Amino acid sequence: MLQISNTVFIDDREIEISAIRSQGAGGQNVNKVASAIHLRFDIPASSLPDRYKQRLLQINDQRITSEGVIVIKAQEHRSQEQNREEALRRLQELIKSAIVIPKRRKPSKATRSSQRKRLDSKTKRGQIKALRGKVTD
Repeated sequence: MLQISNTVFIDDREIEISAIRSQGAGGQNVNKVASAIHLRFDIPASSLPDRYKQRLLQINDQRITSEGVIVIKAQEHRSQEQNREEALRRLQELIKSAIVIPKRRKPSKATRSSQRKRLDSKTKRGQIKALRGKVTD
């Protein structure tokens, strides 16, 4: 069971984990041992609450396919068990971050003094540049 919050849990049967060979250089061990983990989690078919599902499907994340399947590949560690824990931790973080609704940004307006300062500096800069021109008698 993967715990998301105090009341939300994901059953291990809903998470599909398969071991694959890691990419890249790794010496003698890399071609023999399947230490990388490929995790798949189907959002629509899961037992998550509907609000979790909706928020996850709205997120623009490259790990979520168009069919609503989360795909995570973990291969940082040399042991399969550590990579499995890493993949599960990443899934847990993704689901937790989806439910947090970011604060709405209140558009601010520049103060009069800041606007005046900006325009004054632009005028001053323009005068400096105008003085660089050719001198005529």
